[in-house]
Amino acid sequence: MAEKVFGVMDGDQWDTTVEEVDNHLPSSSSSQGASELNDVGEDEWQMVAKKGNQFVINDQTFYVNGFNTYWLMVFAADQSTRGKVTEVFQQASSVGLTVCRTWAFNDGQWRALQKSPGVYDEDVFKVLLPSFWAYNRSNLARPLIARLPKLFYFAFFTSHDFLYFFFELALDFVVSEAKKYKIRLILSLTNNWDAYGGKAQYVKWGKATGLNLTSDDDFFSHPTLRSYYKAHVKAVLNRVNTLTNITYKDDPTIFAWELMNEPRCTSDPSGDKLQSWITDMAVYVKSMDAKHLVEIGLEGFYGPSAPDRAQFNPNSYATQVGTDFIRNHQVLGVDFASVHIYADSWISQTISDSHIQFIESWMGAHIEDAERYLGMPVVFAEFGVSSKDPGYNSSFRDTMISTVYKTLLNSTKRGGSGAGSLLWQIFPDGTDYMDDGYAIVLSKSPSTSNIISLQSTRVAIFNSMCSWKCKWGCKKKNPLEAFFYHDDL
Repeated sequence: MAEKVFGVMDGDQWDTTVEEVDNHLPSSSSSQGASELNDVGEDEWQMVAKKGNQFVINDQTFYVNGFNTYWLMVFAADQSTRGKVTEVFQQASSVGLTVCRTWAFNDGQWRALQKSPGVYDEDVFKVLLPSFWAYNRSNLARPLIARLPKLFYFAFFTSHDFLYFFFELALDFVVSEAKKYKIRLILSLTNNWDAYGGKAQYVKWGKATGLNLTSDDDFFSHPTLRSYYKAHVKAVLNRVNTLTNITYKDDPTIFAWELMNEPRCTSDPSGDKLQSWITDMAVYVKSMDAKHLVEIGLEGFYGPSAPDRAQFNPNSYATQVGTDFIRNHQVLGVDFASVHIYADSWISQTISDSHIQFIESWMGAHIEDAERYLGMPVVFAEFGVSSKDPGYNSSFRDTMISTVYKTLLNSTKRGGSGAGSLLWQIFPDGTDYMDDGYAIVLSKSPSTSNIISLQSTRVAIFNSMCSWKCKWGCKKKNPLEAFFYHDDL
């Protein structure tokens, strides 16, 4: 169906089209042009859904050009760093990025959100609001306090009014701020790795209560640990945002829930243990929130159920980590596929042309599988290259990013399952101490920023097209109409 809507263009035709469209946009800046194309009115800020192998908003296709910044909630919890959250969204929006993936967990560690199962630290929850409410002693102060019994506050008395400083959940601020910049969020609910707690922290909590646990992978199978995870999921999904008064599970700012960042279960190479956990948790999330999309958070490794696809894995070890790309994504409740791309971690740390060849084959295989076996969109939810790698230079990074973007565009042009990508990762100025080698500071990387911006413009072209129900009699007017053909559906 999508092929009939968009038609098929060869590379030269596509590049010419983009150039012509850029010339017709209200601004000569590609980033501003992308921002204008992506501009969404308040009444159009609706939930992202899935239709076949593509994302849609109000029945109109939605392709993703986005990024990762995992530490947003932690930075929002401290007033001294909270401004960096706003900076990230401002800068990402300026180059047309529309989706951000970030953590909705921080378990038992620095600035921990969850101190113990179901127990949340108010000192981390709270963040000073940027504006204050002043109330006359005789009016709204007492009723407001009565409605917010769990919030910490300070009251300052003047001769005529109260001034209340309310402290709010840091994640509330992240969600609210994302909406201001028309950026949707993929919120990950826990980690496979030790950073910010993850499954290892859940196991520590279980051991502290006397459970007989022998491996961090018991997180996936032990019923008590599953109940801990479900309690966290429930707390987040049912949270009412104190800044927007919208329950998280009803907020279209949230693009999707991610069950776990890069789940692996190396103690069970068959994949059965992880498959059981995914089956349980996907249905559990959907039982509380049928509106939002759900994805697993997988890296994309092929497992025992698809031996003929193991040739695309980066190494033989990838087959033994307990994940199974096709089988895992066939679970009820999972709406789209996730894949990560780290040639410098999986192939060789030293930069070489083989990295680009791997990226092309890795992406091509997963797009094909999403179309042939899964019938769903696939998002390349992390990809990047570290500046710490031997042989690294910014030119290679630009080539790597361009390769990912070009591969996705080739899928988009034919209505395929390649639905978008999320760079790992965008950082603002002044956060170098958090850099893992993959950080991209847009203001210091003009060539990379231009590549990102151009991709945003190209994606925005498709996102501004008429909906799948569009006919020749479409009344929608914009500068792009002359460059695309709409076949009758």
